[in-house]
Amino acid sequence: MNNFTLVRPEHLNHHGYLFGGVMLKWVDENAWMVATREYPGCSLVTIGMDDIRFKNRVDNGSILRFSIDRQQQRKTSVTYAVEVFADEPGAKTEKEVFPTRVTFVRLDDNGRPLPLPAG
Repeated sequence: MNNFTLVRPEHLNHHGYLFGGVMLKWVDENAWMVATREYPGCSLVTIGMDDIRFKNRVDNGSILRFSIDRQQQRKTSVTYAVEVFADEPGAKTEKEVFPTRVTFVRLDDNGRPLPLPAG
């Protein structure tokens, strides 16, 4: 699934590029939205994000594409591959800026892991 967002001035760091913490927030939110749509009615929380490595800086005005695909489902958790691409103002092609994997676990009302439905 693909989701998109626009980088605006309030998302920039003191160097004038996208702040890494904003990117991490967006990665988590977008992956969670995909997981929630694939597992309706399940309470899912993030338990991990693999390799945090920013490949390229992101300019103001860039359109980010979050490509999110389920990689692995276990008994109580599910992992998604997330790749973020930037389409910068005036660019003819997008560039990869951030790849990672995000894992969510399903919790019951008491905060204990609960099996996911077959998927």
